[in-house]
Parts: sequence; structure tokens; C-alpha cells
Amino acid sequence: MAMLEVQELNVFLHTRRGAVRAVRDLSFSLERGQTLGLIGESGCGKSITALALMGLLPDNAQVTGRIKLDGKELVGLAEPSLCRIRGDRIAMVFQEPMTALNPVHSIGDQVAEPLRLHQRLTRAAAKAQSIALLERVGIADATRRFDAYPHQFSGGQRQRITIAMALACGPDLLIADEPTTALDVTLQKQILQLIQELVQERNMALLLISHDLGVVAQNVARMLVMYGGSVVESGATSQVFAHMAHPYTRGLMGARPRLGALPGTRLATIPGSVPELADLPPGCPFAGRCTMAVDACSAVPPPPVPLDAGHQARCLRLDQSPPDSAT
Repeated sequence: MAMLEVQELNVFLHTRRGAVRAVRDLSFSLERGQTLGLIGESGCGKSITALALMGLLPDNAQVTGRIKLDGKELVGLAEPSLCRIRGDRIAMVFQEPMTALNPVHSIGDQVAEPLRLHQRLTRAAAKAQSIALLERVGIADATRRFDAYPHQFSGGQRQRITIAMALACGPDLLIADEPTTALDVTLQKQILQLIQELVQERNMALLLISHDLGVVAQNVARMLVMYGGSVVESGATSQVFAHMAHPYTRGLMGARPRLGALPGTRLATIPGSVPELADLPPGCPFAGRCTMAVDACSAVPPPPVPLDAGHQARCLRLDQSPPDSAT
């Protein structure tokens, strides 16, 4: 039995336009020490998946399927029981550190809080451990800055503080939701390297969420490509990059800037934009933007097609050669 098992997970959001599925039949597993990436554009279901694992979905959400942590079912678990798991065994580095940190509490108190709640440490012991964590994630002079507030730190430092908070109790699973979105390239590399080092040191499972194929390629062993709440392609990262089977995966790669491109060269784009969840077709969610789509694509949900060992894609036209464009 895997440490984390997600089976046929569906997340329904009740909106003015009725119930819509933000996550559709998602299944994957993770062992301690393993790394998995979720890739896709904004609105594809990545962050909703993370919030479902954390038990932090909005009030208008309904979950079906299974989320098991060492065999314990988390779907439907009472909030007090979830609170004992959240921040202790499953922790999350949120996308925007300025909103993840409370502006009216010192950063030291925020890092120490999970230690006092979950490990019942005294104030002095929690402070000592928090200072050690802050130093480990690269906050200089952590003892002096323990009582400082979030606004007194740079964006990169605030992200390091949120990582220290997430790591405080030594979780089994670390979820990093776009942890470098607001950072420059140099800081991105530092933060991602720090997360990798800590995952290896502590033998944690890592779920890394990103819209950047390059970030996923360099930091996780397996990946899931999501669109419209569904996984359209999955497999070992090396396999997926060697053979991008789904038109959406190829479109994401084609839209990346290319080193050495001539000045004025236009980037390839995926036509259209991510549709509202209520507007997704009953078949392949990408059908409305895919240059290879036929009528059946919008009508029939594509089954997973095995490609290489552990590599599969959901597309009715995998036997067709892709067009010259990236999509």
C-alpha cells in the first residue's frame, strides 16, 4: 500500500450555473521520497487538487472518490481529525507568500505555531526549533529576526519562511503550489534547489504544482498533465518529454521561449483560452482548442491509451501525426 493513494477523485463546485467538475476521476499514488509534478495552465484543476488533499476546499465544494494516507481515508473526515493531519503529516507551500503569511503576527510565531499545536512543544523549545528551521532555509540572523513581521522581508525571504512553516513538523507529504511564481529566475532556482534538498534529507514525498514544463522537467520523477480537471497525459518525466503524445502537452512545450530564436520570432500559441468549467464538452476537455479534433472528440471521453511502461495519454487521435504547429 502506497503512503498516499488517490483513487477516482472528483471535486464538484456548486455554482450559479449548476454543479461543475473541477477535478475529474484523478488517480495517482506516492511513496515517501517520491516526487510528482502537476502541470497545466491556470484553471486546469491543479490547485483545487492540492486543496482537496489538504481538506481546504471552499464550502461550495463536494468530493467523491478516495484519498488515503497510510490507509486512512481522508475524504469525509471530520474537521478536528483533518486539523491533526494538516500541517503535521501533510503540509503545503502556498502560491503567494504574502497572502500565506499573517501580516499581524511575527514570522517566528507563525513558524512555531505548528510545533506547539502538533508536537506540544513549550514556547522556548518551539522558538529554538523555529530558529533552526529559519536558518536551514536561508534566513540570515534568524535569532534577531524571529520577532520581525512579513512586510520586513523580501519576496524570496517570505517564500523561504513559508517553506520553514511547512517543514516544521517533518511532514510525510509536501505540496508545493507554484512556489516560485512571484520570484525572479535566480531566486526560483534557489528555492527549487532548497525544496529538493529538504525532500531528500527528510525522505518526504513531494507534489510540485507548476505551469512551467522546465520546472517540472528538472525537479520531479513523474508528472501528470492536467487540462479541464482531467489528466490528459501521465508518466515518468523523462518518458513524457521524450514522447509528448497529447496535443495539449505538445502545445505547452511549443509555447515556451526558445534559446537562440531570431529577434521578432513569434512564439507558438495554443488557440483560444481555458474554458469555464461549465462550458467543457462531455468528451475531451481540450477538444475546443485542439487543431487535430474531430466531432467524436467532443462527444466521447477518451480512454487512457498505454504508450510506454507507465506512460499513457487520453486522446482519440494518438495514431495521427501531429500538424506542423505545436498544437
